[in-house]
Amino acid sequence: MTRFALTLEWDGTPFMGFQRQAHGPSVQQAVEEATQSVIGEEIVLHAAGRTDTGVHARGMRAHLELSRDFDPFRLGEAINARLKPHPIAVLDCVRVADDWHARFSCIGRAYEYRIINRRAPLTLEAGRAWRVTRPLDAEAMHEAAQVLVGHHDFTTFRSVHCQAASPLKTLDRLDVRRVGDEVLIAAAARSFLHHQVRSMVGCLALVGLGQWNRDDMAAALEAKNRCKLGLNAPPEGLYFISAQYPGEMSDGERQATGIDA
Repeated sequence: MTRFALTLEWDGTPFMGFQRQAHGPSVQQAVEEATQSVIGEEIVLHAAGRTDTGVHARGMRAHLELSRDFDPFRLGEAINARLKPHPIAVLDCVRVADDWHARFSCIGRAYEYRIINRRAPLTLEAGRAWRVTRPLDAEAMHEAAQVLVGHHDFTTFRSVHCQAASPLKTLDRLDVRRVGDEVLIAAAARSFLHHQVRSMVGCLALVGLGQWNRDDMAAALEAKNRCKLGLNAPPEGLYFISAQYPGEMSDGERQATGIDA
């Protein structure tokens, strides 16, 4: 068996998320079926993370095993050809060691949430960002975000349907910055709880609107109670950006060295 790692990009709008679903289309199903049509055998695609309905990806890592070897470049090109018209692309395809696992070998995951802060309706960005019509104070949002950085019980920011064994997570980074009409929230951690990023973003938006402040964010975290969540942001603004593995540079290290992420 030969194991290949794929880097995937997709528009999550038409999908019920990454994982196969009995009641709708998924990214996993589309890539598996496209690959099976290339190689003539059933495969299972494993990814670094699961995404919800409507969530996008720019650099999801995944892996699959084939019974015979293929040229990685040709394999990626063939899968792309058969993925049409699905809005999914294989950005990279490489051979990896037999013990490399997209999920269990992953030591870091990064997300970005895009808010477009304007009154006018979204046209080109419809379905790809959250429109907030009232002005947001990005500096206040960033200051409040730092309350959440570190090792905490994130029960308040965890979906009631989350299957993680523990609500304890270490959030390595939560940065907020404004670029024109966009307010961008970058989050990085080894792993995240179900809805954690969207829940944090929703509460940060309340801070930006002046309805919450840093103390309110701290109180919500300390409550360890989902009922104390202020707002859960919609899925369309969320992007899975990258996954990190041993021996690879993190996004922050790439930026520090001037290498594109």
